[in-house]
Amino acid sequence: MGVMNIEQVFCVLAVTVAIVSGHGYSSQYIHRHDGHHQPVHHGHHHDYYTHPKYEFEYKVEDSHTGDHKSQHEHRDGDVVKGHYSLHEPDGSVRDVHYHADHHSGFHADVKHSIHHIVPHHHHY
Repeated sequence: MGVMNIEQVFCVLAVTVAIVSGHGYSSQYIHRHDGHHQPVHHGHHHDYYTHPKYEFEYKVEDSHTGDHKSQHEHRDGDVVKGHYSLHEPDGSVRDVHYHADHHSGFHADVKHSIHHIVPHHHHY
């Protein structure tokens, strides 16, 4: 059996969990890709660095408890980008798009939206 190159190593995990009561579900997805190990020298000591690269997402939808949220994020080296959404107890939805890197730091764009419930009348 040969040795696998680290660039060939992919870790994919997809999990879906159904809540038995039928009121909701949650799901998760993770994809990690390890690049080449690169030596880093610190005087007489050396270490190895691997370019970080991954993507993940999760989602929860539970109409019984009102728990609704999701997140998606991906990283390639120093750059991390993502989005998450969360239904607040007051009925509003918080959407956050974020970006982080070595040069500009962490930045987030946060938006709140209100969903109005419109009653639906049945005519008989």
